Amino acid sequence: MISSMTGFARRQAGGDFGELTCELRSVNHRYLEPSFRLPEELRSIESELRQTLARELRRGKLDCTIHLRGSHQAERELRIDKALLDKLLERTGEIAELMPNHVGIGLSAASRIDLLDVLRWPGVLKDDAPDSESLQSACRKLFLDTVRDLAAARQREGQRLRELIEQRCTGLAALVGGLRTRMPELRERLRTRLQERVTELGTTVDAARFEQEVVLLLQRADVNEELDRLEGHIAEIRRVIDADDSAGRRLDFLMQELNREANTLSSKSQELELTRIAVDMKVLIEQMREQVQNIE
Repeated sequence: MISSMTGFARRQAGGDFGELTCELRSVNHRYLEPSFRLPEELRSIESELRQTLARELRRGKLDCTIHLRGSHQAERELRIDKALLDKLLERTGEIAELMPNHVGIGLSAASRIDLLDVLRWPGVLKDDAPDSESLQSACRKLFLDTVRDLAAARQREGQRLRELIEQRCTGLAALVGGLRTRMPELRERLRTRLQERVTELGTTVDAARFEQEVVLLLQRADVNEELDRLEGHIAEIRRVIDADDSAGRRLDFLMQELNREANTLSSKSQELELTRIAVDMKVLIEQMREQVQNIE
């Protein structure tokens, strides 16, 4: 089943840590290119999330956003480790006693301490942050579920694209079949037009020479090879969109091949009707190409 590269998915999960929200948005891109916006508490597992994404999706430019908020986070407090602070002040006093001749001896040890420096001392100030393991575990599960929701949404969009491509393939096959049916008539018209031109010139042409010229003209105008290749490409497109493999790049190549054959038909055209059919083919091929650009 083919999959689109455009999609959106959003999920939420709650726990003692508060509330997690995961949003994924994807658009078409040649490769898989994710960008993450994570809270500081989850930065350490970004590489894991990237690996999860790569296992589930192959192509697309993705914006991955995870928010952390909730009652617990709102009530977080900063606590002082009093035992550590007492030890720090005790050591500070000892240093002051060991340096009696230090500038500022007339001041008390406490007055010479910068309070901000004390707070910066590792471990003095503690943040009641959520349990790290619980938060990370919840985030991993939430992210995987959201990625799978996105993949399902992209598959639904891919099914719609598949139907559109199949419709264009049917239209293109009808043009090819109609042209095959009309080719004998078109060849006869070429012969008639050549005969009329000879008559207009008022010259006499040897019958054998005339037939040689007709054969050469028909050879230059022959498009059976192009029609065969068009039919082969249409069959391959149908096979690809029904397969389980990634289809985008192969379909893109097939669009180029279809367009090449349509251009050759147009260049060989000796009749207005053949030119019109070639233009109609190009319109259908371009419509398919636009859809194919969004297939994974």
